[in-house]
Amino acid sequence: MNNFQKMANSALDELSNVFAKMNDKDIRPLLDSIEKADRIFLLGAGREGLSTREFAMRLMHLGKEAHWLWDDTTPAVSPGDLFICACGSADVSHENVICDNAKQAGANLLLITPSSEGYLLSIADIVIKVPAMAYKAVYHSEDDYVPTNQMMGNQFEQALLIFFDVIVMMLKDEMDLTNEDMEARHRNVE
Repeated sequence: MNNFQKMANSALDELSNVFAKMNDKDIRPLLDSIEKADRIFLLGAGREGLSTREFAMRLMHLGKEAHWLWDDTTPAVSPGDLFICACGSADVSHENVICDNAKQAGANLLLITPSSEGYLLSIADIVIKVPAMAYKAVYHSEDDYVPTNQMMGNQFEQALLIFFDVIVMMLKDEMDLTNEDMEARHRNVE
């Protein structure tokens, strides 16, 4: 086996092990919150943010009113809105401030993280754990994560992208939508 295949297989095995530690019960609060929400706001920073922004797009394709926080057209957060933050360490200063502001505006804060400690855990209404290794995350037990040979949070960032796509597939089925329903909402002027 060449070096590329060896490293690729290692990364894929790690991701398989991350998802093997999760089940329907772990993610049910996320599914229910999204299905009930009239408006959803999403936040993530860096590479976690790239995965989360992709999720915002797919929520729109599902027919949800979804807003990526950093877009210039994002409206004001209101009471009852769902505010989803993906944060590996659960403690990034600007995300802490933004999530505090969202809570003060009346949003329900849903945090997606692998971390066992961090400011955002103390203010989140719902926490969804993705048991991957993230940059600067704190773990209380080796059962809380899958060991990695990758650097600087790669495993969590990769897991987020796949995690969000699986959530969208589940929501599509639960909302009784078809691929064609979603494709009809895709941007059509490109």
